[in-house]
Amino acid sequence: MDKSGYTQAGGFILAASIIIGAVAGTLVGQPSIGFITGTGAGLLLALLIWLLDRRR
Repeated sequence: MDKSGYTQAGGFILAASIIIGAVAGTLVGQPSIGFITGTGAGLLLALLIWLLDRRR
């Protein structure tokens, strides 16, 4: 299972998306919706990073 090179990690993207979504939701008066939206966006981006990295 030794891969040459390095692999990308989507954890930062996921965490940043959740925080940004919660902050943006708070600014418009809907922190829960912002949290859920940020989580969904972060999951999609992390999945995309994982799929792209898996192809390499």
